[in-house]
Amino acid sequence: MGYEQIIYKAEDRIATITLNRPEALNAWTAVMMNEVLDALDRADNDDNIRVVIFTGAGKAYCAGADLSAGGFGSAEELRKIPEFRDSAGMITLRIYDMKKPVIGAINGNAVGVGITMTMTMDIRIASEAAKKVGFVFNRRGVVPEGCCTYFLPRIVGINKAAELILTGRLFDAREGLELGLFNRVVPPEELMPTALGIAREIADNTSAISTALARQLLWKTLGETEPMKTHRLESEGFRYMLLSEDVKEGVTSFIEKRPPDFSMKPSSDMPDFYPWWKELPFSEKNK
Repeated sequence: MGYEQIIYKAEDRIATITLNRPEALNAWTAVMMNEVLDALDRADNDDNIRVVIFTGAGKAYCAGADLSAGGFGSAEELRKIPEFRDSAGMITLRIYDMKKPVIGAINGNAVGVGITMTMTMDIRIASEAAKKVGFVFNRRGVVPEGCCTYFLPRIVGINKAAELILTGRLFDAREGLELGLFNRVVPPEELMPTALGIAREIADNTSAISTALARQLLWKTLGETEPMKTHRLESEGFRYMLLSEDVKEGVTSFIEKRPPDFSMKPSSDMPDFYPWWKELPFSEKNK
């Protein structure tokens, strides 16, 4: 698939997805959504890719929905959609199911969908140039999207999430760090080297299967009310990996004091109990 509004780059086991409408501050469109979904599928299905990095071209990460291009669609178009889904939610849920870790390199302002699409990224690093970040939906007369009312309280806590969502106020990267929304805030020139450094740590030193299982254990057990189900799942995964070629390589490389060369691939070597969760349909009729 050729892309018009994003750039997809795969190099040395790292895929970089760049939102590429710099003249419009990378404002979000339906075209961009479909291209991001395609790029995520592409990266997740490629055994040569170990980590995905998201960033934006130009001075912004994403200024939110492109209101000048119709924004949320016309009333006539919206009424014709039998089961409307917000596009940011489609992105966050696709990232939620990824087998590959996803790092957000937030290079500038991130507003509305620009920040909610990052909710299920595993690590968010922001540039000091991100002066405006905000969940501004109430100020535009819509409700929050991107599953942020589910994920944001789990990231920053319910009280902080309520303040950010109910006021819709803007804040900067430094406050986002203090809130726990961002893992790190760095000068602009250090943003991509920092993201790439973390990606290299994962790509060069970890098993693709172990990482995929660990990532999904983290995300899919967020809603558990007690730890026993998580213990059972971890135990299944631990036993599976103990019998695998990757654990042999992990132990041998440690003893021999050399970097590991893991051979197992997500396309063919995931355990038979993966995925262990039930895929839920969007339609209320199918509940």
